[in-house]
Amino acid sequence: MEDYALEAVERLTTRPAEPYDTLTVTPITPVLGAEVTGLDLSRELTPQQEKELKHAFRTHHVLVFRDQDLTPERHKRFAEVFGALHPVALAREGSDPHILEIKADKESKAVAGNGWHADGTADPEPSLGSMLYITTMPEGGSGGDTLFANMHLAYELLSPALRGFLDSLTALHDGALPWTAAGLTPPPEYDVPRTEHPVVVRHPENDRKLLFVNAPYTSHITQLSRGESDALLDMLYAHIARTPLLHCRVRWQERTLVFWDNRSVQHHAVWDYFPLTREGRRVAIDGSPLKA
Repeated sequence: MEDYALEAVERLTTRPAEPYDTLTVTPITPVLGAEVTGLDLSRELTPQQEKELKHAFRTHHVLVFRDQDLTPERHKRFAEVFGALHPVALAREGSDPHILEIKADKESKAVAGNGWHADGTADPEPSLGSMLYITTMPEGGSGGDTLFANMHLAYELLSPALRGFLDSLTALHDGALPWTAAGLTPPPEYDVPRTEHPVVVRHPENDRKLLFVNAPYTSHITQLSRGESDALLDMLYAHIARTPLLHCRVRWQERTLVFWDNRSVQHHAVWDYFPLTREGRRVAIDGSPLKA
């Protein structure tokens, strides 16, 4: 490992253990993710629980809560601890505008999230984060793990020269790309978001730099030719997917909720349970503009 990469990893792995009084936080890996116990999310949090939970979220980026009994209303109430709810694009008539129902079964031709990405990055203000609650697991109780990758560390493991180059670039994110990649046309009622974001942004809360491009939504880097842009983006996507040090893996169980920071991580929902059924619901939280 190069010296600059070793220093970046050591900054994360040598952090002192955080003191928590109202909950227990157990890291999944030294660099990403944690399981949180000692909380009943169906109840309102105390001010101290809320403070400690927000600190754990800033530190670990992905939080896992098991054995939770959450109605849709309790799910939304918990999400609102972190901000206003983000509306679902193209919500079905009569459905809750803030809850995205997730389901895959033997009739599915594809599943949501099957590939490295962050949610809705074409929006002018990408969501702060998402909370996914699984209500039905595949028969046998396993499958459908979600992988997460730390985008702060993805940036920091690049060479200083490459980081300096990326710092000066912007990229167009296009909400139509997932449709056109599948050979489809977005519905006429869909106001397709298209936004130019810096390739490297600063996290709004911790001010740390992170890599902010992903294959489903990033069209091209605006300062480069298409060929140069494709080559550079392909290299960055391979870096994210093929660097295990960046990753943690969450193994789902029924009644598990996972909350991830949509700005500082990417995720990949593994579809390894076809033709079995998995169901859940996702609530997202409003974010803010991203700056270099």
